[in-house]
Amino acid sequence: MNLHTLLLKLQPYLIYDGENLEITSIENDNRKVVEGSLFVCIKGYTVDGHNFAASAIEKGAVAVIAERDLNLPVPVIVVKSTRRAMALLADAFYGHPSQKMHLIGVTGTNGKTTTSHIIDKILADAGQQTGLIGTMYTKIGDETFEVKNTTPESLTLQRTFKQMKDAGVTTAVMEVSSHSLDEGRVHGCDYDIAVFTNLTQDHLDYHQTMDEYRRAKGLLFAQLGNAFHYERPKYAILNADDAASYDYEKSTSAYVLTYGIDQDADFRATHIKMTSSGTNFDMSTPVGSYSLNMKLIGKFSVYNVLASITAAFASNIPMESIIRSVEDVKGVSGRFETVDAGQDFSVIVDYSHTPDSLENALKTVQQFAEKRIFSIVGCGGDRDRSKRPIMAEIACKYSTDPIFTSDNPRSEDPEAILKDMEAGVEGHSYKVIVDRKEAIREAVHNAQAGDVILIAGKGHETYQQIGDRILDFDDRLVAKAAIEER
Repeated sequence: MNLHTLLLKLQPYLIYDGENLEITSIENDNRKVVEGSLFVCIKGYTVDGHNFAASAIEKGAVAVIAERDLNLPVPVIVVKSTRRAMALLADAFYGHPSQKMHLIGVTGTNGKTTTSHIIDKILADAGQQTGLIGTMYTKIGDETFEVKNTTPESLTLQRTFKQMKDAGVTTAVMEVSSHSLDEGRVHGCDYDIAVFTNLTQDHLDYHQTMDEYRRAKGLLFAQLGNAFHYERPKYAILNADDAASYDYEKSTSAYVLTYGIDQDADFRATHIKMTSSGTNFDMSTPVGSYSLNMKLIGKFSVYNVLASITAAFASNIPMESIIRSVEDVKGVSGRFETVDAGQDFSVIVDYSHTPDSLENALKTVQQFAEKRIFSIVGCGGDRDRSKRPIMAEIACKYSTDPIFTSDNPRSEDPEAILKDMEAGVEGHSYKVIVDRKEAIREAVHNAQAGDVILIAGKGHETYQQIGDRILDFDDRLVAKAAIEER
């Protein structure tokens, strides 16, 4: 695509009468620049792309998008916001790919990964070629790729949509983080369905207040569009039991479908019965009532399934097909995942790293634990400090044997993080073991028949970040090895 054509997609009043160069790629990482690239300077948290523009030119960039004048031997197009410009340019360069597929976005504090995976399975089982973008990986058909962020930058996102479209994907499901909404990474994404799971405390290191966090999540629903497309209707799928849904319903002109347990909803679960091997419930819907017997455990799992069912219904999947898929779901990696090495006690690994998710996980464990409950809990470094004492308090309240340990301390002192946690549990009984591996071994070697160990916080992660080191660490493998030591 030539530069003049691309620049037409930016502000209509942008004047550029320079050479009409052929653009072979758009890049915001100077290390990925090739001959003919258009380089976009992005100001990051720690790195400013403007400082790498000269390097990008040396590697073949023929033009630069920047927020200030740069003395460079190629055209420099100055815009107010390079992030906004990058989203517009990427969408145009890759041929508006999200407009050519069915796109479902899932946002919320907890449950995004599980919900998006269940939706993906339902749609794939119904014969659709699907794509998935989220915390764990990006999936195009049956092929998976590593990811750095839950929701990539707009350039990576549009490039991925183009790859999906070229691979025959008809429906894409993606997790949409509050950071990505606030930073405009998803500008240009033409969502057909937006799903809200819940809103509880998290990411206050970034958003500062819950009101700002709530506002950022709401952008997904406000950006669904204002026109009524009867042939391709847009839907907001909202949790009737979460107060934030009231705000989000007011923010969107899209059709609204609700799901819930406690409040009246379009898709509502009743008569919930839980065991250590699954959950049964009845569900009322706009097209009749159904009974479900699923392998997933916990009230939070019911919410995730209801959200998934509602989104699939809005995607015109027959209800019988939806229920078959849901009842076949065995779980999602690192989400209330059991570790079974033949022991007579239960070990569960869960990604619960917020107060609400930890409380939900432990309350679920309480419903089937026969004896003691060990909880292994840590808090990430360089993240919201205010939730640390709350997490510790929840661990002490809902487990008999809480053990505080390291999560991903990053640049912080692990012991300082643990001190923050201990501030919330004065007078309670607990153990502090800084080394996560030793904390897991301590619980495993002390557990007896009928006990349950919940290892919380890291879930599917296969690493631990301590300082600037990235170490191999998988809670599931560490727990299995500890069991086999007994």
